Amino acid sequence: MEHPVKSMLKLALPLVLVSLCTACGYLFGDEGVFRDKSNDYKKSREVPALRVPEGESSAALGEMYPIPPVTDNILLAGKFEVPQPAPLDTGSEDEQVKIQTLGEESWALVNSAPGQLWPQVRAFLSASQIPLARVDASAGVIETGWVTLEGEPMASRFQFRIDQGVQRGTSELHVLQMSQVGDVDKWPATSNSPSQESDMLRALAQYVANSTDSTPVSMVADQAISAEGKISVQEGPDEDIYIRLSLPYDRAWASVGRAIEESNFEITDRDRSTGKYYVRFLGTDSGEEAGWFDWLLGSDEDPMTNQVFVVSVESLDAKDVAIRIEQQEAPEGTETVTMERRDEQALLALLKSNID
Repeated sequence: MEHPVKSMLKLALPLVLVSLCTACGYLFGDEGVFRDKSNDYKKSREVPALRVPEGESSAALGEMYPIPPVTDNILLAGKFEVPQPAPLDTGSEDEQVKIQTLGEESWALVNSAPGQLWPQVRAFLSASQIPLARVDASAGVIETGWVTLEGEPMASRFQFRIDQGVQRGTSELHVLQMSQVGDVDKWPATSNSPSQESDMLRALAQYVANSTDSTPVSMVADQAISAEGKISVQEGPDEDIYIRLSLPYDRAWASVGRAIEESNFEITDRDRSTGKYYVRFLGTDSGEEAGWFDWLLGSDEDPMTNQVFVVSVESLDAKDVAIRIEQQEAPEGTETVTMERRDEQALLALLKSNID
């Protein structure tokens, strides 16, 4: 005779299995508490934008994950070729923070988006125990209260301004200093003490460079201050291609000069009055492995090596310039290789990646 306990277990086991299956369906089935949501995106639908009542501000509304516009959309004429993956901009990857100077103006170029730089500036001021007087993330501006620095006879206050950088995903940090003398209700056009401005800018730049590994993001600043950059490759009405750069002319001229030298060009002459650089392309550095520039040119060798060009910087309006490259006749003893449209775009792309 079978033991009564064993008989009860045999009867109970199917009931347990049924209960478990029912529980699994309740927890993990299509209608379960922990159902699989991986395909929910297929059921998504567009809904009208949230309407703000008349008279109310909509400044706080915006896309959480906006899709950036395509800025370089030049299509080359001729037979279509599957393009190689676009290379990373090499010019902006070298250093996390660089101090740049043009005339009497200095600023820090930071290799991170404005939304990442904003909390770093806030953290620096908090760590330095510098009081805040005004914070406007939508405008990218932080103003401090009055503070007396060591060794200074009078109090000062500072204004920090974060702008989008030239290249995508970069930022510019500007510092303005004001001394507690005269009209203290209006910020001056330039710092009252250039030395205090320089010291503050360098201290903040060093702090940012040292704290990049643990950087939070300010969503307000990230949405308000564009990180798309100020540079793009465009095509004119007569099908010429050029770089459009949103910088004042003086700074654009200096930035293009630096970019030319960093892009394996040799400047043989320059004419500031006509906005022209006369250059010779040196090709890829000897001893280096074939890189992304070879991909752009579509050859293992650089056909434009030792060819000479004119790089022109022309004002389009008060805030934009156009940068073009035009081939010249090669010097005596060097064969002139005709620059094709593909080569022109490749050389412009090389310049574009080094402009900051």
